[in-house]
Parts: sequence; C-alpha cells; structure tokens
Amino acid sequence: MRVLVLGSGAGGGVPQWNCRCPVCSIAWDRPGEVRRRTQTSLALSADDRRWIVLDAAPDLRQQIIDTPALHPAGAGRHSPIEAVVLTSGEVDHVAGLLCLREGHPFSIFATASALDDIASSPIFGVLNPDIVARRVLALDRAVSVAGLAVTPFAVPGKVPLYREGNEVVVGAATEDVVGLEIADDSGHRVAYVPGVAHLSEDLVARLGAADVLFLDGTTFTDDELVASGLSTKTAGRMGHLPIGGEGGSLHRFASGTPTNRVYIHLNNTNPVLIETSPERALVAQAGWEVAHDGMEFVL
Repeated sequence: MRVLVLGSGAGGGVPQWNCRCPVCSIAWDRPGEVRRRTQTSLALSADDRRWIVLDAAPDLRQQIIDTPALHPAGAGRHSPIEAVVLTSGEVDHVAGLLCLREGHPFSIFATASALDDIASSPIFGVLNPDIVARRVLALDRAVSVAGLAVTPFAVPGKVPLYREGNEVVVGAATEDVVGLEIADDSGHRVAYVPGVAHLSEDLVARLGAADVLFLDGTTFTDDELVASGLSTKTAGRMGHLPIGGEGGSLHRFASGTPTNRVYIHLNNTNPVLIETSPERALVAQAGWEVAHDGMEFVL
C-alpha cells in the first residue's frame, strides 16, 4: 500500500490567507523554517493505478496537480481517483468535492450523517448522482474500495460548525466524526483520525495496532488560539485534543507503537510547525513525526 499526504494543515492551511500570527509570519517570509501546507487530505493505493482520497480538502485541485500519481493518463478525460472517503461533513473535508464536478465517475463513501450534510446543500448537486455514487459507510464494517478494505469507526467529536446550535455537545462518539482504518491484502494497516476530542483506552489500543497512524495534531496547547488572541474557542471546544499538556495525545502511546506516528491536521498557530521549535523537538523525542505535504509511506 502506498500512502501520500496530499495536505497536512487544518482549516485555512499554513500560512492562513489572512493571518500574521508568529507561525504564519515565518511561513510567509521564511518558508524554509515553516513549510507551507494545504488542508488535510490523504491518497492511498494498493496497486499504484487506482486511488482513494481521504477527505476532500478545499485545496484538492492543487493537490492533484502537485501529485503525479493522481494525474490523468491517456487521451481524453481520465482520473485514477476511484473514490473519496469522508471522515465528517465539515467544510474542510467536503468542499474539495466541488473540484471533481467535471463529469468523471467516482464514488463518495461516508456515514449517513455526512451524506445527509452533503445532500442538504444544493451546491453539491453539481456532482451528478448518475455518475457520482454516494455510498453509506456503516460503523465498524469493512467495505472494499479500490482494492483496499476501509473500516470507519466512531471517535469522540462534534457536529460540523454549520450545524452547531445554542448548545454544543463535544466528545460524543457518533457517526458525525469517524476515524478510518485502511488495510491491504498483506495485512498492513493505516489509521487516519484527523479530528478527535479525547482518547479512550480502547481507542488508543485500536490506533496502536496500525502500521501508520495519522492523528489529530491541530494545536499543541488547549488554549493556543485564545492565548494568541485569534479566537475565543479552545481546542477542546472545537472538538480537538491538543498534543501537549495534561491529558494531551503526546504520551498516550507506548514507545514504538505504532511504528509510524504522524501528527496531521496542523493548525497555523501550532508551534510544532516551526522546524527548530522546542515543541517540535519534544514530539520528535517522543517518536512522532509532523506531517507535511508530499510525505509518503510505502507498506
């Protein structure tokens, strides 16, 4: 199985288009110190011919251009992308579907909740249902997609921002937010969890069995955006578990389990994005990598 990181940033990417926070300022002026990142999406293939995309980031068109394996082949219209699998109905995960509206057949796999989110917006009608199939994922049930077995599982999270009401429940494990386990015929497994509000012991055990784990690394501290004066919301309020601090994700996995541990969905304020920061050194010492666009794993 081949795994490509198409994008690794959280909503807005790095640098964010309207931001001059300390991290974004470096990314604008000295990108060698903070790599520029598009918004989070992965591509996986069992045979280098048929590909599935995990989450359709708003940057998907540019990500395809930047990734030769996803280029069309032969004359006329073609794409090696057979399916898009969604982890939620958040804008950052579905907006890129609109980049795939030029009459090419593929399938969208998502939970009933996420498919309802798409169906409720008329703009996604540009994806002709006669050629773009919408297939329901059932929790903890594997489905074959382009030669890979994809299994969704509920993770603690919250509904998409545009569905929030006056009272927001954060941390419920429902089909509103899922993680994905992708396995090939050789038994290699990739776990992808770009958003999670907290990690139970059962969830840690499940993720620890993967060969490669891509885990929510949105912020380093819970109050990162608040302390920066950029938001009134903590990471927890947004449905994301911070990397550091008491209860953070950094020390929840035993050394060497899984072999490849990668933080993804990195917010533009996160100091781990600075290559020489103490926070970056800390995650490296704990055996974690920080995802970047173009990162690749071959299993």
